[in-house]
Amino acid sequence: MSGPDGSRQLIKSHDFVQVSAIAGLLAAAFALSGCDKPASQAAAPPAPPVTVAQPVKRTVTDWDEFTGRFEAVEEVQVRPRVGGFVNSVEFQDGAIVRQGDLLYVIDPRPFEAVATQAEGQLSDARARVELAKRELDRGLNLVQTSAVSEQVVDQRRQALQAAHAAEMQAEGALKAAKLNIEFTHVAAPLTGRVSRHLVSPGNLVQGSDTGTSTLLTSIVALDPIYIYFDMDEATFIKYSKLWFEGRRPSSRDTANPVQVALAGETKPSHEGTVNFLDNRLDVSTGTLRSRAVVKNTDLSILPGQFGRVRLIGSAPYEALLIPDVAIATDQSRKIVFVVKADDTVEARPVVLGPLDDGLRVIREGLKPDDRVIVNGIQRARVGAKVAPQTAQAPAGGKP
Repeated sequence: MSGPDGSRQLIKSHDFVQVSAIAGLLAAAFALSGCDKPASQAAAPPAPPVTVAQPVKRTVTDWDEFTGRFEAVEEVQVRPRVGGFVNSVEFQDGAIVRQGDLLYVIDPRPFEAVATQAEGQLSDARARVELAKRELDRGLNLVQTSAVSEQVVDQRRQALQAAHAAEMQAEGALKAAKLNIEFTHVAAPLTGRVSRHLVSPGNLVQGSDTGTSTLLTSIVALDPIYIYFDMDEATFIKYSKLWFEGRRPSSRDTANPVQVALAGETKPSHEGTVNFLDNRLDVSTGTLRSRAVVKNTDLSILPGQFGRVRLIGSAPYEALLIPDVAIATDQSRKIVFVVKADDTVEARPVVLGPLDDGLRVIREGLKPDDRVIVNGIQRARVGAKVAPQTAQAPAGGKP
């Protein structure tokens, strides 16, 4: 159709097709936008699961920890009391020796000769005593008949007394000679572990009772053993206050218990009691020297070792405890994450106490019915909801 009316009909048909296409596109866009909204709602993440537990409530006692060094209860330097050549060494280096065990033998022959000489002098003195007795008896008989004077009798009585004195001197000399023979056998003065021998056989040693004699070896007692530690002034004041309040006995008049852990140990392996506190604080360090005696039946501790001493530091009290893994650090504060009634997370600042049987004492910040996150802390966000699951308590009652 080439007429004017036909042209208008073609234009109208073209416009209708364009309008229909635009309407279809708009309908499809609205349909797509309507589908996106429920898809985004379905992709929202669920509340993260966490494990919660209530604090454990039980009676605890605080323990303070100090660093100490072990020292022998008894230590002896073995020195000879007589001089001479060493004949033999009768012990093994580093062995355990008993009191009275033979350690060294010094050549006894010079002292045996002196003892023989002393025996001869004693026999001579005793013979003189017998002679003086007979002469005195004879003089007493003669004085009755006036055959001798009283002066002669007095002289004979004095001679008898002198003979007795000479006899006593000879007896003393013989005892000293026999003691010197005894001293040639150097014995252990106490039970303990002996050091190495410092003098070999064939060497000459000097003997003396004045401390100038030759050092042969040393012995230290091992069971029990001392551990010395220094208590700071603040701790001493705290203990004094507890004693005045009647909440803790003083270590001066009570053998307060201690627990000792050796180097490399995580738990105490030895037990003992405090048996000494010094009478003043060290002015240079502000500490009080203290000492505990520890059982060492297995002889595993040697003098000079270090140890960590745990000393009872309070009266028993009721406390709330949680695992250490539940505690986080926020700058300078210690916090725990608590799940509230609406399952949202709250950060709660707490004041920590010591460890007790693997759990941490909480002094302030928690209540007995709080639900503390003990597992999954990294998934918890303050103010956000979580899916709490109650922890199963083991046989020991720990969360």
